[in-house]
Amino acid sequence: MLSLKFIRQQPDQVRRAVTEKNLTLDLDRLLALDRKLRGAKQRLDAFRAQKKHAASAFRDRPVGGSMRAEHSHQARALSAEIAALEKSVKQDQTDLNALLLQVPNIPSDEAPIGPDAGSNRVVRKVGAPPDFGFPLRDHVELMDLNDWGAGGQVAKVCGTRTHSLKGRLAILEQVLLLHAMTKLTGQGFTAVTVPALAREQAFTASGYFPFARDDVFALPRDDLHLSGTAEIILNSLHSGEILGEDRLPLLYAGLSPCFRREAGSAGRDVRGLLRVHQFVKLELFVLCRNDPAESAQWHAQLLTHAEQLLADLALPYQVVECATGDMGPGKFRMHDIETWMPSLAKYRETHSCSSLHDWQARRANLRYRSRDGKVHHLHTLNNTALASPRILAPFLEVHQTPNGRVRLPEKLRGYFDGDVFL
Repeated sequence: MLSLKFIRQQPDQVRRAVTEKNLTLDLDRLLALDRKLRGAKQRLDAFRAQKKHAASAFRDRPVGGSMRAEHSHQARALSAEIAALEKSVKQDQTDLNALLLQVPNIPSDEAPIGPDAGSNRVVRKVGAPPDFGFPLRDHVELMDLNDWGAGGQVAKVCGTRTHSLKGRLAILEQVLLLHAMTKLTGQGFTAVTVPALAREQAFTASGYFPFARDDVFALPRDDLHLSGTAEIILNSLHSGEILGEDRLPLLYAGLSPCFRREAGSAGRDVRGLLRVHQFVKLELFVLCRNDPAESAQWHAQLLTHAEQLLADLALPYQVVECATGDMGPGKFRMHDIETWMPSLAKYRETHSCSSLHDWQARRANLRYRSRDGKVHHLHTLNNTALASPRILAPFLEVHQTPNGRVRLPEKLRGYFDGDVFL
């Protein structure tokens, strides 16, 4: 969330962010509630002071005196006023808090202004899409040909948007995760596995609630939800702490099972591995000082890590700067990496890198004490290192051969005893 002070001082910036991110927020009501609450709290302080004075005067008066009775009556009347005002303040504070959770972050000036992904800007392309010279098979056909999946049987048991990997493809998924985890821990990230289960507060703290509630599987009996990214859990690991500046930055490589309803994507990519309800993801998460320049450096570094992994997989890709309407409410800046999909003849998103400045940290109460003794909210960033099975779709298609085999990039052959093919 944004600070109330900033919202009061910069309402026009907030209105612009609401418009550019295609959100609905009654900012006038938020500001009116804020003014009302500040006035009510001042009155409460005055009433409490008066009640304290009346109670003190009551004690000082002789028993049976008329002034003692008057002060007693005054104290009772003030108690009633205070109780009524406290009830009103509590309700108004609840309403204000709910509105504050809907306030988006102010997007970077670098972000293209536009309503959706159609306004995203291509930053660079790396690697040329392959020219096969033979009839292409899509990743589903390659899986069927090599007996690398049991999608049909699993769908009968588990429904649509589910998948199963078999044989060498199941091993490849583990190899890719191991390769990514090993590479990133060698670059300073701490490997951590986290559950997919989290309480509602973790979703609110990360900004997924209230905005993306429809895309989350709920377990109401247990008061838990299934997360779609390790970011949700990692963002709350240090909630309520005040970290020392000497501990920063904290760099996590979080591995977790992930679950998403894929709400709003009916009819899109039902076949294959691109949009499934359950997947596994290695998510990079950074907590750094409240310094826009340092945050920008980490954003660039996170992008580099993802690009290096794609280079190891020998996959062509493009980096895009996401438009305001595509980046999500809490994002300050966001880049997607889209990997080439031969069967679709286009790039598809496989990685997403985001800077949120202190927007998440305020929601999660993430703070640190700087060397001068002052307490600040942290900056948070996140990036997909590897998400499977989505990455397997372009991997199989890009590296296919005329006879339906899949060639392994050199960086992966050591995991398969030097084999050239999967």
